[in-house]
Amino acid sequence: MQNKVELCGVNTAKLKVLKNEETQALLRRAKAGDRQAREELIAGNLRLVLSVIHKFSNRGENVDDLFQVGCIGLIKAIDNFNTDLDVRFSTYGVPMIVGEIRRYLRDNSTMRVSRAMRDTAYKVLQAKEAYLAKHQKEPTVDEIARILDIKREDVVFALDAILEPVSLYEPIYSDSGDTVCVMDQVKDSKNTDEMWLERIALKEAVSRLTPREQKILSMRFYHSKTQMEVSEEIGISQAQVSRLEKNALRQIRKEL
Repeated sequence: MQNKVELCGVNTAKLKVLKNEETQALLRRAKAGDRQAREELIAGNLRLVLSVIHKFSNRGENVDDLFQVGCIGLIKAIDNFNTDLDVRFSTYGVPMIVGEIRRYLRDNSTMRVSRAMRDTAYKVLQAKEAYLAKHQKEPTVDEIARILDIKREDVVFALDAILEPVSLYEPIYSDSGDTVCVMDQVKDSKNTDEMWLERIALKEAVSRLTPREQKILSMRFYHSKTQMEVSEEIGISQAQVSRLEKNALRQIRKEL
């Protein structure tokens, strides 16, 4: 992608770059209905689209398709930009382009999300775009939750559900040495060498208990039963269950 110069018939090496003053002047003319100014704005901000689609270069999507989708987001940003607010166009345009590309990737994703979750995600994205169009800035999760009158957690879950999955082998850093991938940053705290050794030692310690003691510990700690429930099931008093449990735990601690 980085070596591809022509996208959708456009020579990206010759893309025009507008200054902020030029952009603002063209936006005001476009708002007044000047079609030529609108065309100049689109042509003058294609490099903005190009910079955004570079962030999605590792998704395996056709670059020309992403560029076209990004251009749709750019056009929406131009048509909805509020010239009365003191905001740079790129501040508003980039989230609009990113949102359009993410919507395209989501709709073409191989991941299957429940209809209810997808509907909530669409409402969240619509609320986000409406807020962005009105305030020229992205809303927080709490603001979206208040707009839709739903829980903050539902907003987070809905947005997470439509995110594109990331490969464990996706590079996240490289500095003239070995590339650091996502997998290198993932920590497994449950399957360390120390944990394996502790599990083996615990298994051996439990195996040295009597069958009755093993059953009591199993019912108490694996099936969450009370001492009274255990006593009724195995036919001994609650005091006996308590004594056998304490002896078993004491023996395990001694073994460990």
